[in-house]
This record gives sequence, structure tokens and C-alpha cells, in this order.
Amino acid sequence: MATYLTVDGGTTNTRISLVRERSVCDVQRLSVGARDGNAALKNALREGIAQILARNDCTEGDVLRILASGMITSEYGLCNLPHVHVPAGRAELKANLFETVIDEVSAVPFCFIRGVRAVSNGPDGTDMMRGEETELMGLMETGEADTLYILPGSHSKHIEVDGTGRIAAFRTMMTGELFAAVMEHTILRDAADFAHNTLVESRLLEGYVYCESHGFNEAIFKTRVLRNAFGAAKEECYSFLLGAVLCDEVKAVLRAPQERIVLGGQKQLREAMGILLRAKCQKSVTVLDDAAVAGSTALGAVRIYEDK
Repeated sequence: MATYLTVDGGTTNTRISLVRERSVCDVQRLSVGARDGNAALKNALREGIAQILARNDCTEGDVLRILASGMITSEYGLCNLPHVHVPAGRAELKANLFETVIDEVSAVPFCFIRGVRAVSNGPDGTDMMRGEETELMGLMETGEADTLYILPGSHSKHIEVDGTGRIAAFRTMMTGELFAAVMEHTILRDAADFAHNTLVESRLLEGYVYCESHGFNEAIFKTRVLRNAFGAAKEECYSFLLGAVLCDEVKAVLRAPQERIVLGGQKQLREAMGILLRAKCQKSVTVLDDAAVAGSTALGAVRIYEDK
């Protein structure tokens, strides 16, 4: 099988993967993303590609294509491309690949995978994603009707798929970004932090229930109360706050008609959502393991490119 480089381009970080025989062999992480500007991104990619190839005794001649997805296809990235409209699966994404050579980065042709958009007459039903469509294609083997895929992260995606493996509809929630903003840029930074992120299940559930009963605004302040008035450990405060932040997202899943839920995405949010969903509903909840999630975007890019 062919050898590829894949580029998962985020707003602040970029990940280059070397893929052989549909297996991720190595990963190069760059602390540069779309928000850093075109020139900085090109320089970082050129250096990152050279490093990962040298580390694996490869040359550019060994690589068939550089498959790129995510914010790298936005107005801030290397190649601003319009979205593909739902319904969209591997076939639609492959049909809309954009191939070009970026000489300042590599002689290997880039194939850019477009993001996906849902459109309606108003905000409800209108949404967009760049990168998660590729991640989903790496997680999903076949079409799975009556399944809701959840990819928690900075911008969590709830994705409905049809029986042919196409994205039928989706919603975005800014859960991860909201969690970080509240914890790092408010008075709560003294009560909870990412360095003490061991999940305490009882506190996670307590934060969820308190938010459900009293609302988000009051619930998050109780994180400070737990720390200052009751001497709760930072891990407890972290878990309580995370339960409160996840409350609206979990309730959205409970309202969804799908009876099968599959959780990928960011590890800490994935595991916390799994705990809450299993405690609050009778739906079938599958929490994917780290190995399945780790290479999903790279594998999804290859599946899209090689789709028959």
C-alpha cells in the first residue's frame, strides 16, 4: 500500500502523521496553527515534514500525497475552500478534494479535504465543521443508522450518520473552550486546574446535578465554595466544574432520538461524558479507547482519498 503524510491542522496546533499500509507509524506535533498566519504555518510544515521523514528514513519521493484537513482549509489556513454540504460521506468528500503543490512546503502534492456544512433558514440546523468529518471517517467502519457520534473537544460535535455512512446532521458546542476559559481566566483558577485532572466520579455527578437544578452560572461558582469553605481537593473541584460545564451537552444527548451513542474525541471530556451518560440514560454508550481515537484523523484522511 501507499505511504502518505497527513496534516491535521487546528487553530493553534498542527499534527503531521506518517501513514503506511493504513497504519500510523509516527507523529510530528507542531505548536503552530492557522491563527499564526500563512508564512509561519508554511515554515513549520516544511520543517516538520523534513523531520518526520528523516526520522523514518523516508524521502519525499516515497510519499504519494500529503492529505490535509481541518482549519488548514479555512480563510486562516493554507487553502481557503468552501464546505461540502450535508449529506456527506467518504464519496462526497473524495469528489471534492482539492489538489495542489505548495512549493514553499514540499514537492509532494497536497490534497485538501473540505469541511462540512449544514444549512437551514436560521441558526437552528445551520452549522459547520473542519476536521471532524475526517476524524469521523477514521472512527466509523460502515454506515450506522440510529447512531450519534460525539467528538468532544474545544468545539464538541454531535454528528448524526445515516445508514450509508454519510453525515446527515450535526451540532457544535463550545464545551472544551468554555471549560478552559472558565477555569483559567476567572476567580475559579485558584480552585481547579488542568494539572489536577483526575476524575472524581461522585463530584462529576454532583456538578452535573447542581447545574441541572440551579443553572450554569450558580453551579460553576460552587467550585470555589467547595475549595474554600469545605477544603475539597483540586481534583474534586476540577470534576465538579467539569460536570457543570458538561451539563447542557449531556442533556442534548439525552434529548436526541438515537439510542446508540459513540464517544471519541478528547480523552478527559470523552471519559467524563461516558460516566455522565451511563448514569443518566439507558442508551447504548460506547466510549472508544485511546488507540482507536489517536490515529482516527490520519486514518480517515487515507480512507477518504482511497475511497472506491
